[in-house]
Amino acid sequence: MIEPHAMVLPNGVRLLVGQAPHAGTCSVAVFVRWGSVNESARTNGIGHVLEHMAFKGTLVEDAEGSRMRDARQVNLEAERLGAEVNAHTDKDHTAFYMRGLPQHAGRMLSMLSEIVLHPSLPADELERERQVLLQEFAEDEDDPVSTAFKLFDKASFGMHAAAQPVMGTRRNLERFTRDDLVAHRAAGYVAGQVVVGIVGAVAPHQMHREAERAFAAMPAGTATPIDEPAWRGDVLTRALTGSSQSHLALGFPVPSRRADDPVATVAAALLGEGMSSPLLDRVREQRGLAYYTACSADVLDLCGQFVVEASMAPEDAEPLVREVMALLREHAAHPAPADLDRARQQLAVRALRAQERGLRWLEDRALEWMATGRLRPEAERAARLQAVGAEDVRVFFAQLLQHAPALALTGAVGRGMRDRLRRALEASAA
Repeated sequence: MIEPHAMVLPNGVRLLVGQAPHAGTCSVAVFVRWGSVNESARTNGIGHVLEHMAFKGTLVEDAEGSRMRDARQVNLEAERLGAEVNAHTDKDHTAFYMRGLPQHAGRMLSMLSEIVLHPSLPADELERERQVLLQEFAEDEDDPVSTAFKLFDKASFGMHAAAQPVMGTRRNLERFTRDDLVAHRAAGYVAGQVVVGIVGAVAPHQMHREAERAFAAMPAGTATPIDEPAWRGDVLTRALTGSSQSHLALGFPVPSRRADDPVATVAAALLGEGMSSPLLDRVREQRGLAYYTACSADVLDLCGQFVVEASMAPEDAEPLVREVMALLREHAAHPAPADLDRARQQLAVRALRAQERGLRWLEDRALEWMATGRLRPEAERAARLQAVGAEDVRVFFAQLLQHAPALALTGAVGRGMRDRLRRALEASAA
């Protein structure tokens, strides 16, 4: 079991140390509460560009002198330790992380602090990386599943920043400058927005000293809060050339991570986690309407979505929507106790698996701390999940159905499909 230790550095950076004495490797991460929801339409995608560019070189000027590293040196220094280094950008945060040996935890902290606090952001590297980013963008645009989820966000939240894609737009990617990156970084990379995490066989007090030294230069401050988005509940479709299958995302609003409510997670596991779940059993095994379907509660800092996704033959989209809506109505009337027991057990095992995946554990706890201002003890987290009862779940499903569903369909989309899907939803609600 990982034993968490939470501390706050003098400038406001939060430090989370997960003591895992038996872990063979150590994970170190920096989580910045600054993602695509913090971008305007004009700057959409800039956080993802900044994440890429942070690894293109560092320039540190301090009492020890001036130290400059190019992109190769940044990667080589990590790999000499046998460590992996990477990053990702999400809607509500950006993460930089390394995984290596416990005895190198302090060095990895120092290296990540240079990447996060002192990126040189060379203009010539930006021009080269721009081409890589545009290729990544094109690949993502060709992916019908990724396109379905981007469209689903639009159907859910309309013009709010929560609906913006993390990768931004081609037009934005083509025109961002180094000055744009510097300004975006300065606005959000401040101490009150950051959680530094370490998990492994490390000493918390030693990590505290190392973190203070590594992140003392980060300026204090917090970012302007973002208003939660209103739910739109639209139906959107997009045909993609060359697709023979259809890909669907159907969902409803749920409380954000700030609400600190586990019911949506339990309900999603009850409905669609595992081959014996009602969703898989009805849609795939009994009706043969989809070769893939799943259910999740995607809960972010600012908002949440209860999502059913599926991949199917184009002619099966309408009957699948009707079947899913029927399942939701059934669960709003009477969720099966056996399914609830199964879901709680699956979530208990999932929590134990996270204990074995240091970065996953760190990210989950860091985001909880950012959103709620506290870290729940492991026993309390487990107890709250197990305490979700059948009536809690029934009420949850009933409340879902009070909202207009958001639906996105991509891939093979026939003429008039949007209207047919609208009618299918309306008939299901009648």
